Amino acid sequence: MAKHVTPREKRKARIRKKVSGTTERPRLSVYRSLNHIYAQVVDDTTGRTLAAASTVGKTLRAETKEDGKTDAAKKVGTAVAKAALEKGVQQVVFDRNGFDYHGRIAAVAQAAREAGLKF
Repeated sequence: MAKHVTPREKRKARIRKKVSGTTERPRLSVYRSLNHIYAQVVDDTTGRTLAAASTVGKTLRAETKEDGKTDAAKKVGTAVAKAALEKGVQQVVFDRNGFDYHGRIAAVAQAAREAGLKF
């Protein structure tokens, strides 16, 4: 039986054909679920995750418990940018993972820019 491919998965595949992370410019990939948001910086040439942050991680879970979803997304963007900068990553390419660029996805991107990452 064939698996049903959602429209988001189609957009994701179309984006990933064009967007790839290198050692100089890794990919900042963002995923949002109904209640949580996840962000990670990935070097696709080696297949390694260089930095990651999410609302379910130990460091941000307590901080984002009382916040709304967009405020929590801003904190995730700031945290992943700080973690990437500590690893020596200053420039990234943004992968919105098939999601529309507004709301929580845009909040992560904007917070990461303000924390010092260059897109």
